[in-house]
Amino acid sequence: MQIRTEAPADILTIDALLRDAFPTSAEAKLVRSLRENSRFTLSLVACSDEGEVIGYALFTPVTVDGEDYGWQGLAPVAVKSSFRKQGIAEQLIRSGFDSLLEFGYTACVVLGDPNYYSRFGFQNAEQFDLVSVYNQLPEFVPGAFQVMPLDDGALDGKSGLVEYSPEFQG
Repeated sequence: MQIRTEAPADILTIDALLRDAFPTSAEAKLVRSLRENSRFTLSLVACSDEGEVIGYALFTPVTVDGEDYGWQGLAPVAVKSSFRKQGIAEQLIRSGFDSLLEFGYTACVVLGDPNYYSRFGFQNAEQFDLVSVYNQLPEFVPGAFQVMPLDDGALDGKSGLVEYSPEFQG
């Protein structure tokens, strides 16, 4: 398996992968919108030995109370159904962290299952006085909004509302 940045030839395949991986087309539409508005930092694909795109992870900029601290949001992450449970998502995410740190980004947030994302070092963002608009939703699972420093001290003195690009608001 190879992990690399997306290429223009991958766009339709990524769209199909996202439509297959999620119950609605919302994530596919979100990624298209982010791409059209140049609002992503790192878009990674995992390819099988045959060159087929089998996984995807996207990192986009976020702000904290309107300030740009060089933080990123992870979303979405998807793996083709026939390739799940093989560690592909984990490899995509860890590869993304390595690249982000190389680029000078210092922290990452995610909205997702705390039991899954804690394995990467994500922690409940509320313990750092960080919240998102998603914390207010009735279906919000406590602890689902999480943060992870990529660099020492990245979270020091930072608190407030973490905001994603406007495209996330639908």
